Amino acid sequence: MNIQREQLIQAWLTTVLCSDQFKIKYLAGDASFRRYARVYFEEKSFILMDAPPEQEDCIPFVSIDEYLDQHDVRVPHIEAKDLVLGVLLLEDFGDIVLAKNLNQHSVDPYYQQCFLQLLQLQTIEPNHLFPTYSHEKLWAEMELFNAWTLPSLGIQFDESAQAIVKHAFQALVDNAIMQPQVIVHRDFHSRNLMVLEHEQQLGVIDFQDAVVGPDTYDLISLVRDAYVQWDEPRVIDWITEFYELLPASSKVNRSLAQFIQDADFISLQRHIKILGIFVRLYERDGKQNYLADLPLVMWYVVQISQKYPELHDFYLLLEQYVLPKFYAKYGQYKV
Repeated sequence: MNIQREQLIQAWLTTVLCSDQFKIKYLAGDASFRRYARVYFEEKSFILMDAPPEQEDCIPFVSIDEYLDQHDVRVPHIEAKDLVLGVLLLEDFGDIVLAKNLNQHSVDPYYQQCFLQLLQLQTIEPNHLFPTYSHEKLWAEMELFNAWTLPSLGIQFDESAQAIVKHAFQALVDNAIMQPQVIVHRDFHSRNLMVLEHEQQLGVIDFQDAVVGPDTYDLISLVRDAYVQWDEPRVIDWITEFYELLPASSKVNRSLAQFIQDADFISLQRHIKILGIFVRLYERDGKQNYLADLPLVMWYVVQISQKYPELHDFYLLLEQYVLPKFYAKYGQYKV
């Protein structure tokens, strides 16, 4: 970080806090050009987001944060901002991500709280800030599997195999678009939810890519978390519990069985996408952090694709051509 920017941030904080008696402690690096620091002042702490405008556009974050904050979603309150300088002073949610507190005994009450927060999010009327999770976007995400996962395994499908993949992708996209459309966080999982001191509600972070999309998406991000696996009967119980909490308008011509299928199809779409993203992070960006999670993500893909007749050919394709090479390179998840 250049000295001039350091001085500008110091001066801005001095103005905002009406004092220069504060301390800044920078936190571990982010995947982007953004940097974060904890600012200590008068027995309080804040989070500083440093997002140089020439490299990072923090306007989407600010706009969505303020909109969700106004609608009682538990996002960090913005204490001060300077969008020209590219700095924000945020409420400090602490360091305890939900993932650290999850175990066989704590997960039910935590997830029940998450369900209530998701239902609250889904009641909010989306505005222009939230793009549509379109057919093109949903399809492009799954194409990451073709663009990164398959090449990393040395696999090139012939035309008949490609047709099977396209048929499966089409079924998943068609289902997603038919579901009730609500505000979707897109990464509502145990590493993006914070346990807040003296609060029952969990803090919600990393929401800047929110869209309008299927009402099962955030539920699945949570209960079929790419970083933590729960017994499938328990997952179905949670999906059932969420279904029972839905407003009547979301259940019109939609039985519990249909809702479970909707959740499964979104789960498959999401995890096909994640396979591509995690491999890309490794192959292109040299980031190995996510390699250990790849076997669980593939396990989800296999479990769902073998459940439904319309996905049977896709499952056979995975089993015959993809899984042997995938297991050899990335490992197999042991339940």
